[in-house]
Amino acid sequence: MERLWRFGKPMISKIQLKEKIKEIGGRAWFPIEVAKVNDQVVRMALFKGSYHWHTHGEDEFFYVLKGAITIQVKEQPDVVLQEGEITVVPKGAEHCPKSDVESYVLMFEPQVLKSAGNE
Repeated sequence: MERLWRFGKPMISKIQLKEKIKEIGGRAWFPIEVAKVNDQVVRMALFKGSYHWHTHGEDEFFYVLKGAITIQVKEQPDVVLQEGEITVVPKGAEHCPKSDVESYVLMFEPQVLKSAGNE
């Protein structure tokens, strides 16, 4: 995402999340960048089915925009999130997101975080 400038100053623009959903085009587990905030990035992905178990070296923030997801976490009960709910998976926590219904999720992450898990 590129910043637009006018008269030497960054322009403030709005982002239509419905358009970002269209950009995903039904591709599950294919995160797209929505916005950058300092050293963070907001990504959106369609969660459908099960991902794989993985860890990150950074915290990962999940916000369920549409649908419902389950985040399985090793050695603790599953975290079930409905629309409008959030959670933070701390760095180093082995987790596996899944969803039985098509769910759109915003992830707030450091830009250095690999969205493809341990790959």
